[in-house]
Amino acid sequence: MDSDDTLPEYIPGLRSGQDGFRIRDAALQRSNVEADTCTICLQGITDRAVTVPCNHLSFDFPCLAQWLRNNTTCPLCKAEVDVVQYAWRGPDDYKTFEVRRRDSRGKRKVLENLERVASASRTHHDEELPIIPEHPAVARRRRVYAEQTFSLHIGRNKRSGYTDFTAAVFAASADLQRRARTFLRRELQIFEVPPQGRLAAQQARRDWLMEYIIAILKVNEVKAADGHAGTLVAEILGQGNAGLLLHELTAWLRSPFDGLEAWDGGVQYLSSPPTAVKTNASTCPND
Repeated sequence: MDSDDTLPEYIPGLRSGQDGFRIRDAALQRSNVEADTCTICLQGITDRAVTVPCNHLSFDFPCLAQWLRNNTTCPLCKAEVDVVQYAWRGPDDYKTFEVRRRDSRGKRKVLENLERVASASRTHHDEELPIIPEHPAVARRRRVYAEQTFSLHIGRNKRSGYTDFTAAVFAASADLQRRARTFLRRELQIFEVPPQGRLAAQQARRDWLMEYIIAILKVNEVKAADGHAGTLVAEILGQGNAGLLLHELTAWLRSPFDGLEAWDGGVQYLSSPPTAVKTNASTCPND
């Protein structure tokens, strides 16, 4: 290849001579990178995932994350997977996903380090979680999901400022991905993400789900005939919530707004939830 324009910013195993290289015995040849495919879906890899400790790296993150919801072993060698490394940008710049295991009684639990995060926020006073008043903007969004109210479609034109995008455009746009995170950080506060637990563990699961949805949108069209994006999200949030979440996320990403408060003031519904709260005078969380 003449240039690296088609490559992600960093591919683990590609430059095995670098200091700080973490993926041993799994190097790829540069000539094979363009044709590299996910072992699970047999499609091109857009967000490489590495299984630890076996260090296999021929997986796309959404596919591997889905696999590990029902299996705790590597799809290739069947070794137990403790951690998945993904979103690689450099030998020491990546994100991690902790694999959930089953204990001897068949109950689901988070790996020890995630448990320590939850335990760190625990005191002898918090046997019952404190009741924290919900932000009006989050309360309004919760009512939208309770009533399954879909925002009205606004056409693409210069006057509205709305634009359409494809999975390829989303995958190549750091700005669209940033805006998706802005929206999902607030929207996912509405849901109890399995497994249910204390606040720190719930937030860790929401952070993982946010990155999972973003990875899905990089390779799947939201309104594709096969509905694959919705199916993947529905496995966690349920069919109704998944469909509405992707609809609202798409509406936000198509909009010209850069802040949630402005979007809240501009988004339209056939009928507003009776307890809807206008947020124009207050600051939206995670905006």
